[in-house]
Amino acid sequence: MRETLYDMISANKMKTWIFMIVFSLLLGFIGYIIVNLFAWGTFGYIAFAIFIIFYNLITYYYSDRIALASVGAKPADPVQFRTLHNVVEEVALAAGIPKPKVYVIDDPSPNAFATGRSPENASIGVTTGMLLLVDRSELQGVVAHEISHIRNYDMLIMTIAAIMGGLIVLLRDFIFFFRPSRDNEKGSSGILYLIGILLAIISPILVALIRTAISRQREYLADASGAMIIRDPSALADALEKLLHFQKKMVNASAATAHLFIVNPFGEDRASITGLFATHPPLEDRIRRLRSLVI
Repeated sequence: MRETLYDMISANKMKTWIFMIVFSLLLGFIGYIIVNLFAWGTFGYIAFAIFIIFYNLITYYYSDRIALASVGAKPADPVQFRTLHNVVEEVALAAGIPKPKVYVIDDPSPNAFATGRSPENASIGVTTGMLLLVDRSELQGVVAHEISHIRNYDMLIMTIAAIMGGLIVLLRDFIFFFRPSRDNEKGSSGILYLIGILLAIISPILVALIRTAISRQREYLADASGAMIIRDPSALADALEKLLHFQKKMVNASAATAHLFIVNPFGEDRASITGLFATHPPLEDRIRRLRSLVI
């Protein structure tokens, strides 16, 4: 059965919000345990809320700068990279968003990424390896994929997921390393402490699973949305076919930024079946979906 673009978009949006609700419930439960373990009362809930707000604001406004610096992205010279600038401008116009800032990463591994909290504060980065590997039509498909991430506010969702994931791990460490007084370890507080220790063990695994699941769903959605923007699913499919056989890892990529890229920078999505912690679905599956997509 052939899947329409709108079916894919609807299904992926629903799955993403389910994941975000799970994140929120887990974060709230950990906060409840901490406040009750240390008997902080109403003041504890207020302090916890203020801490989350400031943590979110700092990460929200500076995450794009951190991401760009971490992969060594430099502003793309409009003359030297004229074709790239033209393609980004064309696709952004077709998508109905402002032209993002354009960056180039000096790396032979073909890849691309998008970052930014909104279409008005967005950036696209492309490696030199990608520019050498694909033709203009395929570059349009790659850029359309990244533009879709921006237009769909995927980067905002991924930033929120990263923020909440970081908070959960931070609070886990607080429970693990700061024991409440013995008076507070009796009765129900003792049970809460045991639950806190259990969360300290399983929360990093759960955070990684949820965050990577969100990332994989976003990739499918961006593939479909990008195909709609340029009205050509084969453009990105052809580009991904070329990337499928390229195994060299990116130099400056890290686990923290892997989800930003169009393909996994460590080559982990080249296998026909990826693991639970994979940030991207298998390339073969993405290509198959694009080939069968109805626009």
